[in-house]
Order: sequence, then C-alpha cells, then structure tokens
Amino acid sequence: MSGKLIAVVGPSGVGKDTVMEALAAAEPRLSLVRRVITRAPEAGGEAYQPVSEAAFMQMRARGDFILHWGAHGLLYGIPKSITAELAAGRDLLVNLSRNVLAEAGARISGLEIIALQADPAILAQRLAGRGRESAADVARRLARVAEPLPTGLKTHEIDNSGALGDTISAIRARLYPEYTPS
Repeated sequence: MSGKLIAVVGPSGVGKDTVMEALAAAEPRLSLVRRVITRAPEAGGEAYQPVSEAAFMQMRARGDFILHWGAHGLLYGIPKSITAELAAGRDLLVNLSRNVLAEAGARISGLEIIALQADPAILAQRLAGRGRESAADVARRLARVAEPLPTGLKTHEIDNSGALGDTISAIRARLYPEYTPS
C-alpha cells in the first residue's frame, strides 16, 4: 500500500505551518515532513533542519533531496527518505512551493494539494504578527501574484480566514471522505 504526499501551499501568512501542525495532531494517518532549509535555527517558525548553504549544496550534489528549490533568499529541500515512508503507506504533509508542484506530481504518485487561501487583511495581520520580516518585506510578500497551480493534479482549495478547527475539519473531509466531524 502506498501513502500519499499532501502538499500544502498558499501565500505567506495564510497559516500553512499552523494548519499542518493542527492537522497532523488531529489526524493520526498524517505525519509532517521536516524540510531542510538554509535558515538560521533561531529564526523560528516550523520545525526544520537548518543547514548552511554549503551543506545544502553538498546534500543536493549527493542526491539527498527528492525536491529542492530557492525562495525568499533561502534554499529548501525535501529529503529523499520520504519515499520509504510513502512506500510503507504513511500519508505525509509537506509545505511546498507552487513552483515545484508539477515536478512533485511527476516524481511522486498520489500527490494531493491543499491550496490554502485567506482574506488579504488577515494575511497582512498574520505576517506582521510573526515578526520575521520588515514592513517592506511584508508589503512585497502581499504584493506578489501567486503562481497558478499546475493542472492535472488533485487540488483542494480551502479558506483559512476563519477558525482553525473549521479549516482542519474541511481538510480532513476532503482528504478522507469517510471522516465525519464530531
């Protein structure tokens, strides 16, 4: 039996990490993928493996990543080891860039996408609240036009403007049709 990789995408501030953590806590069939990122360990946010750019490039050259990309001045990698977990039937949640979704769909069968959205005012409030970027950086992130999602992939569009519990219930119902909210 093969597990599915569930990619979570959405604009900065939409709550990807919060939703993923809550979803993994609520749904026993799901585990979180820990990304490798060239971000300082004290930067906070998601649980990730911080590495230097040189270490990242060595990992990439060795073929340690099934997917990798650059964004916002950082490098991101998804460990190739997830293929064993998927082969063992585990369902995995991963925060991916829209730019690698087509490649992910070509390399990983059973890929599903959770495309999170939220009201722009909520995005601005969340970005300002996390305190990782300057006001100019927040403005740039909000002004970015999102890349369109690739066609042909199983995508679930979910609004995360409201209560976290509502978002989690909506996602569980989409991923697991037998799920019944209590």
